[in-house]
Amino acid sequence: MHRVAVLALEGVPPFELGIPSRVLGNAWDETGRRLYEVTVCTADGAPVTSDAGFTVAVTAGPEALERADTVVVPPTHAMDELTKGAPLPAALTEALARIRPGTRLVSICTGSYVLAAAGLLDGRRATTHWYSAPEFRRAFPRVVLDEDVLFVEDGQVLTSAGVAAGVDLCLYLIRRDHGTAVANRAARMCVVPPWRDGGQAQYIDRPVPEPTVATTTATRAWAMERLDTPLSVDRLARHARMSVRTFSRRFRDEVGMTPVQWLTAQRLDLARQLLETSDLAVDLVALRAGFGSANSLRQHMRSTLGVSPIAYRRTFRADGLVLAGD
Repeated sequence: MHRVAVLALEGVPPFELGIPSRVLGNAWDETGRRLYEVTVCTADGAPVTSDAGFTVAVTAGPEALERADTVVVPPTHAMDELTKGAPLPAALTEALARIRPGTRLVSICTGSYVLAAAGLLDGRRATTHWYSAPEFRRAFPRVVLDEDVLFVEDGQVLTSAGVAAGVDLCLYLIRRDHGTAVANRAARMCVVPPWRDGGQAQYIDRPVPEPTVATTTATRAWAMERLDTPLSVDRLARHARMSVRTFSRRFRDEVGMTPVQWLTAQRLDLARQLLETSDLAVDLVALRAGFGSANSLRQHMRSTLGVSPIAYRRTFRADGLVLAGD
């Protein structure tokens, strides 16, 4: 079982603290076996006070960090000095030093300040809550900050944007470790969307359109049923009864990405599901997912996931079966 340690700091927001336990705790295999053992710990094993005013009592201290395969750092609202680039408290520095090399590191929201102050983000791409981006950039100039995305993966270090983006990142971890089907089950148990691409914009100015304004919702649902067909922006705009310019602008306002980016993400998601759960050859997977050819699917999977369809299937197929045409 993959061991996850969640480091609770003084002033931790309860919502973000609970995300890893809630999301990863709902990841099961086909037999109902839990896939993650999630332990909440503190730097010294003592209770901490949340920013909601109640005490968080834990059963583990820094030894949990030493045993963990993944360490998650939620935000804290009690270390304002980190926004000025100040060093971490000695006890926290000592606790982080117990993390084994190669352990996967994850931050949620402004938990990125802790990783940055420890020097663990130097030279890496990372993100944080969009509102904190200017001060984060001033405090940690060695970090390659991208405040326009939901989460960033840089090797074994993953950082998320604010609040709900932590849910997206935890679901991404499940998908990365165990595949789409397991992640989708966890999302259903948590009653959240199963997938928002990490590159999606953090902050959408007008997330809920005015009631009198036409939306792209119906067209997106229509497109999801036709991913295996050519879907140009012009065709989508015609279905929505809008001009291409109006449709593209409204789509980005509502979804946080362009129609083409959204279509590619949906097609990749379908391709991944087919590779995980079917015996279809890669050529047929590519056709059913709307990529047209196996070569196009390979290019998209390599650029987005860093693996070929064959390698992806082998990762999530216990029988190791690779069909002719793969």
